[in-house]
Parts: sequence; C-alpha cells; structure tokens
Amino acid sequence: MILDALLTFTGTGNGASGAPASGARTDAPTTGTQTSSNIIDLGLNGIPNSAGGGGARDIGAGDDPSLKLSVMVTTTFASGTSLQVNLQGAPDNGSGAPGSYTTMWTGPVVAEASLVAGVQYANIDVPRPQPGQVLPRFLQLQYVTVGTHTAGQIEGQIVIDRDDQITGPTNLYSGYPAGLNVAN
Repeated sequence: MILDALLTFTGTGNGASGAPASGARTDAPTTGTQTSSNIIDLGLNGIPNSAGGGGARDIGAGDDPSLKLSVMVTTTFASGTSLQVNLQGAPDNGSGAPGSYTTMWTGPVVAEASLVAGVQYANIDVPRPQPGQVLPRFLQLQYVTVGTHTAGQIEGQIVIDRDDQITGPTNLYSGYPAGLNVAN
C-alpha cells in the first residue's frame, strides 16, 4: 500500500494540531461527533479551484481499479461503546474554503469490543457524489462515538490499493500457526 500525505485524513503529518489528531498519521476520536484532523483538498496542485471556474481533481470514482478508502484501527479502543466513521464531501464556498458537508458514505456502527488494533474499518472504493450533491472539492472523515473512548487510534487515507488479506484465528495472514511448514 502506498501512502500519500496529501490524501491522508488523520494525524499531524499535514500540519494539523489539536484533537482528534494523536500522532503523525493517527486520530483518536473520543466522544460525540468529531471530524478528521485533516481535510483533503482536491483543488490542489495548480488545478483552478472551483470558485475560479475550475473543478476538483478527478480521483477516479467508478474507475477500475478505483481509489480506495482505507480506515484502519491502529490502537485498540477502550472505555467507550461504539464508533461509526462516515466520509463527507463539500464544495468550494466561493472563497477557497469548504462549504456545507454532505455525507457520501455512512460506515457501520462498530461495537468497541471489535475495535482492536489491525482491524480494517473501511474497505470501500471512494464513492461517487450522492444524487443532488455538488461535486466535492473537500473530503473529510466524520467520527460518531457513543460513550467516551479513553484509548484508541485510527488511520485514514485514500489509497490505490489496501492490505485486505484476511487473517485467521491466530491473527496471521495465512491462518496457519507460527512454525508450521507446508511442503510444496
């Protein structure tokens, strides 16, 4: 999986500071509804912004292969009840800042007992804008928590491919216990 700082929602790596950022690449949503520490601006890199008559970068929604949304639990959550992660998009407000956000994808509500390190929370292609939604220039993650989490971190990016191999009951990729050799 190749990570791009300009396509990262979480952490302080893009200059974000304060909650919910908790590390260079992670956020730690704690209570209530919060948004990711970074907003992805699809109008960067010399492309005219939406306010100036230009459009947002084409992130390949609907292409094959399509860009993926990757949200992974990096530190096990504790003391809360559940977490839901949503992807939201907003158009340019005419001044180069986000307008009103619209939810483009609603993630499942996951009980805290299942929010353990290594769990891939979101494994979807980046969705197309919802019917009636203006083409978004800005993207962010929204965290909806029930209870107050005293621990737990997630990492979120848009990537070209994810590490989606399923692990077995031993948390190994193959599902085989350590030390077992399979003759060819």
